[in-house]
Amino acid sequence: MPFECFRCGECCHHLGHVHSILESYGNYRFLIYNQYTGEEIPVEVDPDKREIFEDKSIFSTLPDACPFFRYQPGSKLAYCTVHQTRPEICQDYRCWRLLILNHNGRRVGRIRYIRTLSSDDPHLTRVWERCIENDAEPDDAVWETGMIRILTRNGFTVLK
Repeated sequence: MPFECFRCGECCHHLGHVHSILESYGNYRFLIYNQYTGEEIPVEVDPDKREIFEDKSIFSTLPDACPFFRYQPGSKLAYCTVHQTRPEICQDYRCWRLLILNHNGRRVGRIRYIRTLSSDDPHLTRVWERCIENDAEPDDAVWETGMIRILTRNGFTVLK
């Protein structure tokens, strides 16, 4: 099933905890830092979004939002103002509920909201198939807690 973004912006409401601006080069160009991966990523505000980027009022209601997240004025449509140069983690995003990192801190999988794994990592896939995939726990919170415990015991880090 192809991913369809509804532009609600929920994914970016707390990304200020992940992405921070290290340096402003001027001319709407920035160097950002990913707190999880340690990556430094150059980004540039899209020319057609520079006007809404200048409006910083979003941070009065969403202080933890990504520094490049904005709503279209007069609408509830969300925008990434650096969409054309956004970091890889943002490009890959598909509304996951949990992000799984290996022992090196590299992203190796995602758990989607329908309790499915998206991963190419053979170790993670084996753990999923052996210990998690057929868990019929009806309570999502209980299922998630158990799944995190299993993945952590197997050397993974799970981020919410």
